[in-house]
Amino acid sequence: MPDAQNPDTPARTLLLVDGSSYLYRAFFAGGEAMSTTLPDGTVLKTGAIRIMINMMQKLRKDVRADYAACVFDAKGPTFRDALYPEYKANRSPMPDDLRAQIAPIHEVVKLLGWKVLDVPGVEADDVIGTLAHVAAQQGIECIISSGDKDLSQLVNEHITVIDTMNDRRRDIAGVTAEFGVPPSLMLDYQTLVGDQVDNVPGVPKVGPKTAVKWLTEYGSLEALVARAGEIKGAAGENLRNALDWLPRGRELLTIKTDCDLKDHIDGLPSLEAIAILGQDTEALKVFGETYGFKGLVKSLSQQDVPPELIKEHQGKAGGKPADGAPGLFDEPDLSGSAQRTTNLKYDTILTWAMFDDWLARLQTAGLVALDTETTSLDEMRAEIVGISFSVMPGEAAYIPLRHTGPDAPEQLPLDDVLAKLKPWLEDPEKLKLGQHIKYDRHVFANHGIEVKGYAHDTMLQSYVLEVHKPHGLASLAERHLGRQGINYEDLCGKGAHQIPFAQVDVAKAAEYSCEDSDQTLDVHLALWPQLEADEKLRFIYELEIASSEALYRIERNGVLIDAPTLSRQSNELGQRIVALEQEAYEIAGQPFNLGSPKQLGEIFFDKLGLPVIKKTATGARSTDEEVLEKLAEDYPLPAKILEHRSLSKLKGTYTDKLAQMALPRTGRVHTHYAQAVAVTGRLSSNDPNLQNIPIRTPEGRRVREAFVAAPGNVIASADYSQIELRIMAHISEDAALLRAFHDGLDVHRATAAEVFGLEPAQVSSEQRRYAKVINFGLIYGMGTFGLAKALGIDNTAAKNYIARYFERFEGVKRYMDETRQRAKEVGYIETVFGRRLVLPDIKNAKGAKLAALERQAINAPMQGTAADLIKLSMVAVQTALDEQRRSTKMIMQVHDELVFEVPEDEVDWLKSEIPHLMAGVAALRVPLLAEVGVGPNWDQAH
Repeated sequence: MPDAQNPDTPARTLLLVDGSSYLYRAFFAGGEAMSTTLPDGTVLKTGAIRIMINMMQKLRKDVRADYAACVFDAKGPTFRDALYPEYKANRSPMPDDLRAQIAPIHEVVKLLGWKVLDVPGVEADDVIGTLAHVAAQQGIECIISSGDKDLSQLVNEHITVIDTMNDRRRDIAGVTAEFGVPPSLMLDYQTLVGDQVDNVPGVPKVGPKTAVKWLTEYGSLEALVARAGEIKGAAGENLRNALDWLPRGRELLTIKTDCDLKDHIDGLPSLEAIAILGQDTEALKVFGETYGFKGLVKSLSQQDVPPELIKEHQGKAGGKPADGAPGLFDEPDLSGSAQRTTNLKYDTILTWAMFDDWLARLQTAGLVALDTETTSLDEMRAEIVGISFSVMPGEAAYIPLRHTGPDAPEQLPLDDVLAKLKPWLEDPEKLKLGQHIKYDRHVFANHGIEVKGYAHDTMLQSYVLEVHKPHGLASLAERHLGRQGINYEDLCGKGAHQIPFAQVDVAKAAEYSCEDSDQTLDVHLALWPQLEADEKLRFIYELEIASSEALYRIERNGVLIDAPTLSRQSNELGQRIVALEQEAYEIAGQPFNLGSPKQLGEIFFDKLGLPVIKKTATGARSTDEEVLEKLAEDYPLPAKILEHRSLSKLKGTYTDKLAQMALPRTGRVHTHYAQAVAVTGRLSSNDPNLQNIPIRTPEGRRVREAFVAAPGNVIASADYSQIELRIMAHISEDAALLRAFHDGLDVHRATAAEVFGLEPAQVSSEQRRYAKVINFGLIYGMGTFGLAKALGIDNTAAKNYIARYFERFEGVKRYMDETRQRAKEVGYIETVFGRRLVLPDIKNAKGAKLAALERQAINAPMQGTAADLIKLSMVAVQTALDEQRRSTKMIMQVHDELVFEVPEDEVDWLKSEIPHLMAGVAALRVPLLAEVGVGPNWDQAH
């Protein structure tokens, strides 16, 4: 607001950052793979430092402020610990890797121009509350950047809280809309519901819905307490039983606004001592050198260049901030334009002189687009035919190495070329870019080269930015550049007449491959600024890049297959399949083709008189899977048909084929993990598909017996326990779910106790089964009809169960309602970590289609967050294996499970370390739990 003394004076602004919230977010937002060796020889993780700097720079750019401070929690107890010894007793200790980064984070935040505060004996929230109050009293606008909802109690006409990670603005209207009460009642609201995270009890079994209802009706907590005798039922009794506790709970939850900060900020109540400053460029350069941030040093050095030259360069590259302020990890220099140039310069390298010229260009380039042409799409078998590079838009080169056509020119020797390229390819400081880089990693590895320095993948950039669109290079180039390139089939033909790439004319091959590298660089220049500008999407992209590295290692390791075991299983399955055919013939009274819908229809409906469940679009009587399952509930023949189909598929897909798919030189199966397929972020396994082994049947589970370890090793399986329910508890903030997980309860038994109004010990096994179906069903958006079918009950009973569930789990109901609404408003939803899951049709959908999309919107954040977590785990585990030089190998990722081949002398380490690593990749409102099993094969490791 304008200054009261001079209405024409622009409003002054104080920007306060909840530093403790920021550093935890920075740590758990990834970057775990980043580390550096300090001058004293200490190895330090630096991911949190890096991300913290980016967050602070972006905030300063986005929010104009006159005064600013970044506030951290200081070491040691506060008055709350004395008031209530159990305060924050549930919180896990700070990870050692984060603790080691706190001092450098404080240092670099100061160097960036912020006042850093950590006041002994005072929590960061109280320092923020005091400074916000001081500013508001002087008519200074205060913006608090934090994800902590507790700070909502400070909001008034002068104080606003922003949550940059979730695009949330908590002003007066925002708080009221989000919580159902205005900021003036937030403390009363918090006192009633309690704070699970800080271990501050509220009124037992009183959730947000009840708290809002009471405060709306009575106007305040004080008035409610005065009339507590009027509240009926169990809720009223619980309130009356909590009356003695509520004053202490309220005191614990109250953010202080009167802390004595004069020893820490000179001249209070004047805020001049925290006036925002410019960054200390020279000191930042030293900091960057010390902690291995070469991008920081380079970007700061560019500030010594005349501003007009920087502006000119940025206009070409299109990747710098519009205001010219370089960021810590800005893209290396690239000349040229993201627009399509018309003067293409593509070279074909056939002489050592030309090769040396291009190698020199590669050595000095900031970023190089790299592409291979190969003999196969199977990355474990593919060999190089040629290699192309692009170092600036419109310029590229192709090295033909194995072309054999009748007019093929003399080419440089493959082994000699790779030997000369190997130092550059394996140099992590030489940054590289590709389209589907995991494939090219394998191709080079097949020639004994471990490529390092892959910084970007245009396929993954598209996957993060536009998950619902195609991610192939041709689609990307046409969509983002307006370019149409040469089609592979135009060069090589189709089907049986398709020729190997090695037989393509070298001139045409060079144009094709150079175009691929050139377009990849161009697409990167179009997509990267979009990712760079969005903190959450940039984190997801960096996670995908790190996951690509981990997946490459998993694919490369492969899993050993026991062929004799598979052969024995195939024989047994074959005998059972033949027996099932004979049993089906006997029931039908005649032989028939079990795979013929026409013959099935005749046997079922004409001969045996089974009821017609539904018809096909053409009016024929359907015998599809759904019909068979329904009929199998009452009739033996459909059940035999289903079992026959299941075993035939198992035999044909797995027991007959797995051993044949093993790579001869390794004896192992090397599946391919596709990253850019599922909209939720989950991985897709194929050739072979290891995620679809039907483990619900004994025969399916036995297939895992054939996944074995090499001599001297065992198989270990580590998976998250009830991960999607834990994510639901975190996202919904439902008090009952949070309590169940924090107390280590059987969550299905706890749910049954709530739904059926019993003590947990009184819950029967059948009631627990019902609760389990409800828990998992609601995660997948199950409605009344679906629940009735799953439990074998009528719709009325199912409807009553759901109603009782939502009465007891108000947070889950609120989450579902809010998610449906938000998805319809913006067309997407997000995971906990910011992955954007697009539902492009939901805004205009109606009826059954809308219901299906709403179910998808409810479930996708759980599946997507679980996918993010397992990727974070893969990266953390692979980093630990490398840093500790363990011989343990990660060999599979299946849903929420990581599978390892472990030397016998590392089993104890793995049992201890892997669950710790997996549980520590994120700080949710409930603890993550990972469990490990060990055995001679994959089946016995469960």
